[in-house]
Amino acid sequence: MAKLRITQIKSGIGYPQDQKRTLRALGFHRLNQSVTQDDRPSVRGMINKVKHLVKVEETS
Repeated sequence: MAKLRITQIKSGIGYPQDQKRTLRALGFHRLNQSVTQDDRPSVRGMINKVKHLVKVEETS
């Protein structure tokens, strides 16, 4: 299965609580942190919700 490297590039401060919770659900704890997730529809949906706060790279 393909993997995604997701990096938080912007803080969740000042954004709605549901977007902050989505960042936590993706595994973020701090700014500029990178996490690796499987490329699944559920993860893609979470990324779409916070696309203005994260950067996504596809890895193998």
